Amino acid sequence: MGYFDVPEIDYTRYSNRQLAAVPLAVLAVALAILGGWYVFTGAPVGLGIEFAGGTELTVDTATDESDIPDAFDEEVSSIQSVQTEDNRYIVQFTSTDDEALREQAESNLEPLGGNDGVVMSGSSTSASFGAQTQQTALYGIGIAFVGMSVFAFILFRTFVPSVAIVVSAFSDIVIPLAFMNLAGIPLTLGTVAALLLLIGYSVDSDILLNNSILRRSGDFYESTHRAMRTGVTMTVTSMAAMLVMAISATLFGVELLASVGLILFVGLAADLMNTYMLNLSMLRWYKFKGVNR
Repeated sequence: MGYFDVPEIDYTRYSNRQLAAVPLAVLAVALAILGGWYVFTGAPVGLGIEFAGGTELTVDTATDESDIPDAFDEEVSSIQSVQTEDNRYIVQFTSTDDEALREQAESNLEPLGGNDGVVMSGSSTSASFGAQTQQTALYGIGIAFVGMSVFAFILFRTFVPSVAIVVSAFSDIVIPLAFMNLAGIPLTLGTVAALLLLIGYSVDSDILLNNSILRRSGDFYESTHRAMRTGVTMTVTSMAAMLVMAISATLFGVELLASVGLILFVGLAADLMNTYMLNLSMLRWYKFKGVNR
C-alpha cells in the first residue's frame, strides 16, 4: 500500500502578505468572471433547466447528431449523447412547449429500426417554477453558509480566527462557481448539492488547522504541520476519489456525476490553497499580533 507523505513547508520564508496574495488574487479573478457573466447573461452562473425553465427530450434516432437541431423550430440549447446507449440523445430546449417539441421530434427525426417512436421520455419546467426552485436553492446555500459562520464564531469566540474560516469558505464556493462558467457546467440541483458539500469540507479543514494552532500545545509551525498531516492527506484522498468519479462518469455518459466530481475536485484544490495559505497567514498575523513572521 502506498504512503502519502505530507512535506513540511518552511513558512518562515514567506511573509503573511506573500502567503495571502495568491489565494486573494485567484478569488479576485473568480469574482471578476462571475461579475462579467452576470453583466452579459443576467446571472452570475449558467442556469440549468431546473432553474431557468425549458424542456428536455430523450430521443432514440438514426438521424446524425449534427442534424438533430434542424428537426426543430425552437433553438436547441444542448445535445448530449448517452454513452451507454447507441443513437440515444438528451436534447434540451429553452422553450417549454413540450407537446410541440415532441411532435416535431416524431415527425422530423428518423426512428431506429424496430422502434415505433423517437421520443423515449420528456419533461418540461416552466420559467416561473424554475425561478422559485432557484430561489429555494440559493436560500439553502445562504442558510448553510450563515450557519457555518455562526458555528465558527461560537467555537472560537475570537474575531480573526473566525473570519479566517468564513473568508476561506467563501473563496472555496466562489472559485468552483467561476470554474463552472469556464467549463460550461450549469447550475442545477445536483451541482448545488456539490457546493453544499464544499462548505462542509471547507469548515472541516479550517477548523482542524485553527484548533491545532490555537488550542493544542506546541510551536506555531509544529502545530501547523501536525494539522497538515491530517488535513492535506484527507483532502488529497478526497480529490483523487472525485477525479476518478468524474472520469468514470464521463466514460459512462453520466453527465451530472461527472460535473459534481469536477466541481468537488476544483473546490477541494481551492480549499488546500485557502486553508494553508490564506487562513494560515491570518492565523499567524493574529498569533504574533501583526508581526510578519
